[in-house]
Amino acid sequence: MTTLDAVEEAMLSAALVMILAAGALLLYRIWYGPSMLDRAVALDVAAALIIAGIGVKAAHDRDSFYFPVMLVLAFLGFTGSVGIARFIAVRDRPAVRPGGEQDHR
Repeated sequence: MTTLDAVEEAMLSAALVMILAAGALLLYRIWYGPSMLDRAVALDVAAALIIAGIGVKAAHDRDSFYFPVMLVLAFLGFTGSVGIARFIAVRDRPAVRPGGEQDHR
């Protein structure tokens, strides 16, 4: 094992530790998030962390098999975020009063 291999292994281990720490903080935000929007953003970040974890595994194994999987997960994460944002936007739309005025809460 060369010095370069040892440095690469240390960097991949450090990246994995940071992803796991971010995942723990993410679970805290999902569980105790004060608003629905915080939870939605946390779920979007969860998709990014899953993709990052798969990227670390692909780099560790030196296998390019995982790249299409990462691409599909990124697409699903994006469409899920857009869907949640549209749901929140429709739910938080201002109501119209009987006189035609908008109710800005």
